[in-house]
Amino acid sequence: SRLIETAGAVEVGRLIQKRERVNPGLYLGTGKVEELKNAVNELGATGVVCDDELSPAQLKNLESALNTKVMDRTMVILDIFAKRAISSEGKIQVELAQLKYRLSRLAGIGASLSRLGGGIGTRGPGEKKLETDRRYIKERIGELKESLEEIRTHRELLRTQRKKKGSVVVSLVGYTNAGKSTILNAITNAGVLEEDKLFATLDTTTRLAQLPGGTNIMLTDTVGFIQKLSHHLIEAFKATLEELQYADILLHVVDASDPSADEHMKVVYDTLKDLGCEGKPVITVFNKMDLA
Repeated sequence: SRLIETAGAVEVGRLIQKRERVNPGLYLGTGKVEELKNAVNELGATGVVCDDELSPAQLKNLESALNTKVMDRTMVILDIFAKRAISSEGKIQVELAQLKYRLSRLAGIGASLSRLGGGIGTRGPGEKKLETDRRYIKERIGELKESLEEIRTHRELLRTQRKKKGSVVVSLVGYTNAGKSTILNAITNAGVLEEDKLFATLDTTTRLAQLPGGTNIMLTDTVGFIQKLSHHLIEAFKATLEELQYADILLHVVDASDPSADEHMKVVYDTLKDLGCEGKPVITVFNKMDLA
């Protein structure tokens, strides 16, 4: 709900189904799809968003069953990221994630084409177009990866310089919209955008701050975490998230006013573990205490 609000849409209804497992063809059960179709018509909805990543077949089948646009969670997050990316690095990372996502979808289309009996309908311009698209996307992914590699090398140089100066590096981590940018601004007057929205910050910002005792620290703000974050996104943002591996201390910002704060903390710790950052000293900061 917060994601589609951030993407600029309005939620008019919600449907939840308890199932043993996801329906491989339709995501929902056939009865629920019928119920959803009626709700879409009654509420005048112009699209449906599923709170999981859908397979190409599920997307296609749901769209034809509901006769409306269907999106999955990853699509919405990618859309938000595309709107939020400001720096060239941010834009490269978002495009890379979008292309990887699209490539996995193309592969799905190809598989469904090749399953047609006796190879009928698998040849001709359709398949050629698919191959051209696939080749173009793979080439573009290669170019973007090279650009990210250059950025990574540049970052390495900056880190080496910081180490020579002996600065302590502190990285802000936390669930999206916990208030990391606000804290960065409060400590360093960085003037970074702070908004009550998910993923307001995508770009890494590092600022020098002096602690009351006189110690200088480098304070770094990174992209926020969220549950069920697609592997395409984690892969694409590895260059940004690498900053966390080089931090001496992690400042874990928690939105104390959020009813799901415990769950959000677990998501942050799980993501840190995936990035190989467990074992670092963590200072937990409970933010928005005035609202709690």
